[in-house]
Amino acid sequence: MKPPPEPGELRERALRLLARREHSRAELARKLERAGFVRGDIAPLLDAFEAKNWLSDRRFAESYVADHRARAGSVKLAYDLRQRGVGDSIIESVLGDNRDSELDRAREVWRKKFVTAPADAAEKAKQMRFLQSRGFTPEVIRRAISGGND
Repeated sequence: MKPPPEPGELRERALRLLARREHSRAELARKLERAGFVRGDIAPLLDAFEAKNWLSDRRFAESYVADHRARAGSVKLAYDLRQRGVGDSIIESVLGDNRDSELDRAREVWRKKFVTAPADAAEKAKQMRFLQSRGFTPEVIRRAISGGND
């Protein structure tokens, strides 16, 4: 069994994680706790990182949405961000900036998978379930499939 990490390693570990990619505060805290650091030491460090703008839930959310929006709708993106500890106000703000492209993204995801319009009700239901699993709203799905062949 590995010995517990030294308290002085906390800052370096957190910086290494942030150097790789953006993290939400909750996600970073969870990773540091799993590495064996004490919860009471983590919170003050993350407060200091936020004060220096090295750690930002908003920046993480913007980065996450930019990386995943081509494959997912706003419902799935919001769920994923909540799972990573991002607050609802940040989620609404970040996703609000992307609502205009939701229909275009749904059509693109649909075209990559299906190419042609559904021939019957069963095929239409299959295509709708696929888009729903990708996190698009029913209204966007309906519009994407009905206008997908224009």
